[in-house]
Amino acid sequence: MTDQPRAILADDEPHLLDYLASQLASVWPELRIVAKAANGVDALRLIDEEAPDVVFLDIRMPGLNGLDLAARLSSGTKPPRIVFVTAHEQYAVDAFDHAAVDYLLKPPSLERLGRTVAKLKEALRTQGASAAPALAPDALQLLLQQLRLQGVPVGVAPASAPAQVAAPLQWIRAAHGEETRLIPIEDVIYFQSNDKYTSVFLADGESLIRTPLSKLREQLDETQFWQIHRSVIVAARHVAGTRTDFRGRLMVQLKGRAEQLVVSRNYVDLFRQM
Repeated sequence: MTDQPRAILADDEPHLLDYLASQLASVWPELRIVAKAANGVDALRLIDEEAPDVVFLDIRMPGLNGLDLAARLSSGTKPPRIVFVTAHEQYAVDAFDHAAVDYLLKPPSLERLGRTVAKLKEALRTQGASAAPALAPDALQLLLQQLRLQGVPVGVAPASAPAQVAAPLQWIRAAHGEETRLIPIEDVIYFQSNDKYTSVFLADGESLIRTPLSKLREQLDETQFWQIHRSVIVAARHVAGTRTDFRGRLMVQLKGRAEQLVVSRNYVDLFRQM
């Protein structure tokens, strides 16, 4: 194993790429992250250019699925060691346990990532010129079959196919006082535009992100997050009901919270049936 092993990270959610990079810096400071990719096609190109020792692959990525990418890499003469990263435990986790790779559930804790790093260090230490395939062929076929049964596209999208719609945002990297937090989207009560920032309101306080509300809206599941004002998006599960104030404005009442949110005229139709 070299003094400074090299890695590439691939995930279509930038904040999770940054989070994984920061966690790796803590548990494996000698690891050099040489590139990050936002989709499978870019990841394949970068891996070919950089020849990293280790690759962290998201399973669901636009263009080229993480498992299909692993299948291509395993056919090489000296494939990198691969760790799959997934937000969904149902993606053949048992099969991963029997394959010659590791998996991580998002977001990985330092303790869990530390165990993965220990496996990788041992694999790289014992790796010779005839390294074993990154993933056993039988295990790979099992994983691909299970993903197909679950409706996950496997393979490169044809050039004429429409671009894949990105999955709804699952995590938010936000400033909270002096620290940076990775916040699960289900913990958010509402977002509110705040000058150059967007405030993220949680049960335990308020955090800040730089993403404009208009951009944030494109990344949210519109069935779960409702825009009620040009400056406010609220989580539907936290809406207790509505009332009309003395000025005739429609107000959203939140579960277990005192503040009430104004619904602008453009969004009143959302609540006609309430």
